[in-house]
Parts: sequence; C-alpha cells; structure tokens
Amino acid sequence: MEYFVNCNTATLAPYTTPLDQIRVQHLFRRLGFSASIQTVNAAVGQSADALVDQLINEAVNMAPIAPPLWADWTNANYPADDDAARALRREQLGEFRAAYGNALLNNNLRDRLSFFWSNHFVTELDVYDCNSFLYYYINCLQRNAIGNFKTFVSEIGLTSAMLYYLDGAYNNGNNPNENYARELYELFSLGEGNGYTEEDIIETARALTGYVERGEIGCTQVTFRADRHDTDAKTILGQTGNWGYDDTIDILFDQRPNEIAGFICTKLYEFFVHPDSDAAEAQPIIDGLSATFIANNFELAPVLSQLFKSQHFFDETAIGVIIKSPFDLYLNFIKESNFAYDDGIVINAVDACRLIGQTMFDPIDVAGWQRDRMWINTNFIIGRWLTMEVFLEQFYQANPEQFRTLAMDAVGPGDSNTSNPETVVRALVDKFTPKGLLTEQDFENAMDAFKIDDVPENYYSPDYVDGGLSLWMLAVSMETPLQVYTLLRHLSREPEFQLK
Repeated sequence: MEYFVNCNTATLAPYTTPLDQIRVQHLFRRLGFSASIQTVNAAVGQSADALVDQLINEAVNMAPIAPPLWADWTNANYPADDDAARALRREQLGEFRAAYGNALLNNNLRDRLSFFWSNHFVTELDVYDCNSFLYYYINCLQRNAIGNFKTFVSEIGLTSAMLYYLDGAYNNGNNPNENYARELYELFSLGEGNGYTEEDIIETARALTGYVERGEIGCTQVTFRADRHDTDAKTILGQTGNWGYDDTIDILFDQRPNEIAGFICTKLYEFFVHPDSDAAEAQPIIDGLSATFIANNFELAPVLSQLFKSQHFFDETAIGVIIKSPFDLYLNFIKESNFAYDDGIVINAVDACRLIGQTMFDPIDVAGWQRDRMWINTNFIIGRWLTMEVFLEQFYQANPEQFRTLAMDAVGPGDSNTSNPETVVRALVDKFTPKGLLTEQDFENAMDAFKIDDVPENYYSPDYVDGGLSLWMLAVSMETPLQVYTLLRHLSREPEFQLK
C-alpha cells in the first residue's frame, strides 16, 4: 500500500462546528508550519470561516522578503579572487537561507504556499548557481503564491533561474530548445500527456524563443532579443499565428482551462488534504475546486478558501494522514514548542533537512520531491530520530526551564501545578501528535519515559507527601525539565510524531 487509504466521504460544504484543539492544530500544520500552544488556544472555538479568512487575507497582503544588498549583483560585483568570491557567495546564501527559513516559520499560509510552488515550478540552485537569480525566483514565488495562476505561470517562466534551469536562455529562433515548452505542459500546467502533443511542444518552443540575452558578465538577468525570436507562424493547441511568449500563455489558458484546473487542484488536494487523490471520494472534491478555479479566472485564493473551510478538510479521516517532510519535522517542532531560537537554529534545521532528503532551493530533479513515503526509509527514519535528539539536546542545554514552561503551557493554567504525571503526558502527546498515540500501551510507554528511571514510582502518589504536599509537582519539582525532555525524545521516535 503506497499511501493511507482515503476514506473521506465528507463534502465541500462549509464546516460550521466551532473548531476544537485537534482541528485548529490540523489547520495550522497544513496551512503553515504549525503554531504555538498560545496561538492554538486563541483559535479554539473560532469558526473555520473566520480563521481561514484571517489566514488567507494575511497571505494575500503579505510583502515578500526585502531585497538583499546583493539582489542585483552580477559577477562583476564579486572579488576577482575566486576563493574570496566563493566565500562571499556562501555567506550571502547562508543569510538568505536563514531569511527564507524564518519566513517559513513565521508567515503561515503565504510561505507554506511559496515552498509548495518551489516544488511545482522547480529550479535547482546547483544548476543555475547565481544568488541574484535565486532571490528573484523566491520573490516571484512569494508574490504569486496565492495570486492569479495564469500570471504566475507567465512570470515564473521569465525568471532567470527558470530560463537557465530549463535552457530557455539558449532557446534561439534558428535552433529552438524544447525543454521549457515540454515542462510547461507536462509539469507546470496540464500534466503528462494531458491535452497536448509532441507537435505542440515543438511549436511552443518556437514561440518561446528570444529570451537569450545573457549579457557579457555572468549572473546577469536574462532579457529578450527580438532578432533571436522565431517570427514565422506556429500552431499551438490548434491555434495558428505568429505567436510569442504572451500569446502562448493566453492560448494555453483559453484552450485548456479544464485540464489546467484539474491538474492544479489535484496537486493542491494531495498536498493539503490527502496523498491519495485517486480515491473515488477525492474526485468530487477536486471537481468542485476546479469549477471554482475556472469560475474565478484562475485566482488561487477562492479555491483555497473553499477547501480550507470545508467539511472534507476537517473530517476525522483527513487528520494525521500526511507524512511530515523534513521541513515539517523541524519547523513544526520549533513552532509547537515555542522554544527560543535564533538564525543559528534555523540554519541548523535547514542543514538537517538536507541530511534526510530535502535540500532548500534544490529539489532532487525537475519533477520535485515526491513527498510522503519518499521521506521514510531506513536511513531517513534513523536520521530523523538522531537529528531530533540533537535539537532537543541543544534546546535543553540552552535553557532546561523552557521544557517546564512548555509542559505548563500544554496542560493550561488550571493544571499548571498538577501532581498527576498523566495530565502532563496526555497534554504533551496531544500537542505533538495529530490524534494521540495509537494504543493504550503506547501511552503507557510514554508515561514510563516521563517517569525517568531514577525516580521511585511512589514519588507521584498522592499518598506520598512531604509537609502535606505531593513530592512531585509540575511547577516546582527540579526533575520536571529533564522529564519533559526525556518524554519528547521518546515521542520524536513514535510513528504518530512523523504525521501531520
């Protein structure tokens, strides 16, 4: 079985029940990289309609990352010495990884989407190797992440990162290169073999010629040269004329709206709801989203709003059925724990992702990461365990008391001075897993992890008192931070911790 079986029979009708903790956490894990206990608690009891509107409006109105000082640098701006130039590029790239990592942590839906689109409109930094091109590529993703998809397709194809990655920068009128034309249809808009022919690819490549002016200095933004464009007639998707770049995009969206909508809404469904889009239960949802997409002239916000407010999205069977990506694993934990972090922690998380299969700005190939089961194999699962232990140890060494604070926040003010370890373990399990642990024995194992070995069992008994108080109390016992740390190490290896 490749995926969880999709048994979700709920519809796109609005979900009207006030949101409980499980569904608020579900929403934030899918629409962003999760949320703190305080953010979740503030949202419990709200309507899906109000909370989703808030998150979508925030995403629509959010400014992209400000341009770094080197945004428009060419090779001429770097030191003549190759080693010095490489060192400066690495420093810039490190700063930008931290900036984008912080954007993923803090920007909820906007940068959950920009990261999603980076795995749809794929480029690889290793191929085009220019920090300036990277900045403008990410800028394009952020500006269009929840905008108009037709505009997005048009703009992304003219970024220098994409023009170099798929050879558009070498697509001359007298020698057309078909790479971008093929991926425009196969991966970016229609899906493999869906509504286009090999002849359409050949003719489209001719229409896209001319964006080949690369300048005399490396890392210069690519521009159009009219003398390198094929001005003869081309027939694209049944339409004949002297077509250019903008004409191609117009023809694509005019002639294949149903195919585009179905392909993109399927990808959105698989990413945000359930990896099994082939199930009979999924098709009416995808069809409904596709109709909304077309009716709104390919605006993304109405589609996402309809999906995220639906009974289908909040159904019990949609919760906890997607395997966390490496970025989910670390960033979700940083957000959910609310532990103090800095750019160093963010960079460490980005680097750890690379160790277990997900390198920022470098998907594995033009088809991108295939997600879900791709993230879990013998090496990667061990890597997930060991790297999470490193992060937990780092947070613990920095400030053990933040582990106590986490537990007190999780149980809430009414139980912040509890003497019952089960109250604490239950609250933390519910915080860090989508729907708790699978069996009661799994929960007992978590309890055993919390009750660290050198503490007598009766230490937790209400009958075992000193001065009228139970010896163990969450708010004051000196062992509490170590106990929470030990519990989190245990939970980080549980299957349920790997899900969102």
